[in-house]
Amino acid sequence: MGRSFYRPSPETAVEDFTNRNTYYHQPSNSYFTMIQRGGQYFQRRYQLDAAGRTVNVMEKAVDYIMGSGNHARAYLSRTAAGTLLELPLAWYAEKGGYWAMNPGYDRPDHDGFRRPITYDCMFCHNAYPAIPPGHEQPFSQPVYSGALPEGIDCQRCHGPGGRHAQLAASPGARPEDVRNAIVNPARLSPERQMEVCMACHLETTSYPLPNAILRYDRGPFSYRPGEPMGAFLLSFDHAPGAGREDKFEIVNAAYRLRRSACFLKSGGKLLCTTCHNPHDVPRGDAARRHYNAVCRQCHAAAFDKLVAAGNHTRAVGCIDCHMPKRRTEDVVHAAATDHYIQRRKPSGDLLAERPERHETGAGAYRGPVVLYYPATLPSTPDNDLYLAVAQVKQGSNLAGGIPQLAAAIAKYAPRRAEFYLELAEALENDGQLSRAITMYREAVRRNPDFAAARQRLGTALRRSHQYAESAQALQRAAALAPEVALTWHELGLTDRALGRNTDAADAIGKAIALDPDLPEAHNNLGIIRLAGGDRAGAEAAFREAIRIRPDYADAHGNLANLLSAAGNAAEAREQFEIALRLNPGDAPARYNYAMLLGHAGQYDEARHELEDALRADPAFVDAHLLLGNLLMARGLARDAIPHYQEALRIQPESSRAHLGLGAALASSGNVGGAVPHLQKAAAAADPATRAQAAELLRQLGKNRP
Repeated sequence: MGRSFYRPSPETAVEDFTNRNTYYHQPSNSYFTMIQRGGQYFQRRYQLDAAGRTVNVMEKAVDYIMGSGNHARAYLSRTAAGTLLELPLAWYAEKGGYWAMNPGYDRPDHDGFRRPITYDCMFCHNAYPAIPPGHEQPFSQPVYSGALPEGIDCQRCHGPGGRHAQLAASPGARPEDVRNAIVNPARLSPERQMEVCMACHLETTSYPLPNAILRYDRGPFSYRPGEPMGAFLLSFDHAPGAGREDKFEIVNAAYRLRRSACFLKSGGKLLCTTCHNPHDVPRGDAARRHYNAVCRQCHAAAFDKLVAAGNHTRAVGCIDCHMPKRRTEDVVHAAATDHYIQRRKPSGDLLAERPERHETGAGAYRGPVVLYYPATLPSTPDNDLYLAVAQVKQGSNLAGGIPQLAAAIAKYAPRRAEFYLELAEALENDGQLSRAITMYREAVRRNPDFAAARQRLGTALRRSHQYAESAQALQRAAALAPEVALTWHELGLTDRALGRNTDAADAIGKAIALDPDLPEAHNNLGIIRLAGGDRAGAEAAFREAIRIRPDYADAHGNLANLLSAAGNAAEAREQFEIALRLNPGDAPARYNYAMLLGHAGQYDEARHELEDALRADPAFVDAHLLLGNLLMARGLARDAIPHYQEALRIQPESSRAHLGLGAALASSGNVGGAVPHLQKAAAAADPATRAQAAELLRQLGKNRP
């Protein structure tokens, strides 16, 4: 634990930085290199474009390392704003040590250099840090003040030590007063002793559920050993029968131990400290002998009987069989001891390689979330509310949780705004935007200084096109928490919707100043600049968004459109193809790509893109019209007719659709069917459409009505 968090240095290095090790990550088509330069450490990412040139270079300093290195080491970078970011590449101790992606990163659309180290992460991986005033409140941005501690310290298990140290240094202090000034976990009840360990080693799952909820009246680092853990946070689990009963993850040692018959039948005597002395950790053969000896304290007689009866070997490797090492489900490059003490070793290769599993979309858990620890709670308003919040907090049980939380709020009318905010977010995630806005407003009414609630209200109002009120809410949120880049970005989007492009650019500029690596801000700044005629500035912004986040499909599409309009067809095509590889269902991007291909005379490819666009969005009128026009240009009038007809079904007053259908019918010999459509087109407001329709009517010998 003392090696859980520290600065990189030659003395702490276990990995090899000397050869500029480069790791290629195929899903994101990215290269990652660890570098030591000038006494500092860096992680660098880059890609290669179609010509083999290095592009999208991103480099961050490694300011801290999280993890002792027994299993893994993650690299962290500290920003100018005081936040911490996890860098994508990690080091794993298996096989003599090797590089691979951090958990959750082995996918095309990983977090890149943008995953924050939250207060939850820091709670278990380091001594308690200093945080700015106000950031102990729920939903606050995780910011760290001053120098960070390096490693879990004595106070995590023994409580604040200032008074203890003061008395110990005072002449004449009584030994019992010195001892009583600090917590000795050995003097706690078995339940409280276990909780000192379980505060960090209980995690029921690292996948979305939620696994725990911090009580709103507790700061993120306010837990003290000896107090009931349930007064600080509540732990939750998947519902029984959900197929998750045997999950084995990297941080659930206590969770697995608590399933064991040895634990359940011990009457509270089997604790983490029965086997583990936190002050003296044996290693290698000494560890094996120690743990086997602990098992024999209870099982020696039974073991001897089994051996005498020929039902057990004389080998005393208890741990190897009954608590074997297994590859974890969530950190697939690490193997850990399974603390579920089983009668028989599980079958199969427990260390076999396994792919990373992503519980998102169809693979995400969708079911009830049940209380795990404490096992029961008294029925109080707050407890009933937290049990309902657990259903909706990470979207596991919106169908059952929304009515449950709504009913609890209606019943108890809680004072704290957080309960209303949780319901609002659940409603928004469920597509109930109007009801969500009502709850966001109630959260703000309950706590007018709740910046996070005002920011989410402003965003929801923008999504519902209530731009004036959105701007007011976001301006107030920015005044309350001016350090939050996302609020300024949202304000910029609202200003843009109101036609205030100068204000929008200023607000988004503030977002970028606070968080230079916010890709959405650069992309939207590019859109604003392009609308103002600043093509060079727009191109620079789009490219910066892509450099930060190479898998940003919208930014690739925007850059492609700009390059196409500028006549740079070759690079525009490359950017379109990247955008569509990242988001195959982007119908507008396929339409724009078809325009580029059509101008280049590549009609078959253009037709293919338009057909794919319509598969993605069958109601895309412009795609129907363009495909109809393309087919007409290829002499395929009969194939064009259904597309013009569908465009008219969707937009019955479309003069362009009437013109196209009239021309296609006329070309197919159906003059009688063509004339009414051409006559409607000839009455269009658009001069070009009127002229074309009139000319076709003249050619057909028909006069305008």
